Amino acid sequence: MLLDSARSALLAYTPVDPRESSFKKRMLDLLEVATPTSRHQFTPGHLTASAFVLSPEQDAVLLIFHKKLRIWVQPGGHVEPADETLVAAARREVEEEVGLALSADGAAAVFDLDVHPIPARKDEPEHEHFDVRYCFRSPTREFVLTDEVADVRWAPLAHLEDLTTDESVLRAARKLRALGEAR
Repeated sequence: MLLDSARSALLAYTPVDPRESSFKKRMLDLLEVATPTSRHQFTPGHLTASAFVLSPEQDAVLLIFHKKLRIWVQPGGHVEPADETLVAAARREVEEEVGLALSADGAAAVFDLDVHPIPARKDEPEHEHFDVRYCFRSPTREFVLTDEVADVRWAPLAHLEDLTTDESVLRAARKLRALGEAR
């Protein structure tokens, strides 16, 4: 069920540029691998799910300071066997990392795709995360700093470059700003 829903979500998504088109193709190819969601699938990597959570006013995005990578990024992570869909995995990660329960009402569509390298550490070789990203609007600005993350904060969309240099986050933020201007 998870792989079928992932395939459907990816096929329904229209990439915004050639780079994202290549990510989509690589993700669809990855779905043909025996265990594309296994965190032990290192070649070429594995699917992950994350969430760009907008503030109620839609002027800020919730970012975490990732303990292992030591950078500011959106909440997200590995797909677990109990996750029925990638969007469910993204919601679960938000709740685990920042204590924020996002409504499951309505069908959330893919917002962004990214493939990025994860450095080798301990018993894991360098590999790639094939990240399927969703966008949610939070009903509140309240969150919890859990032991899963080093820090968490609302980052103003207009000044995100002051907090992070991660291009995948900045690229997604440009999309969020463009959506806001289109409203």
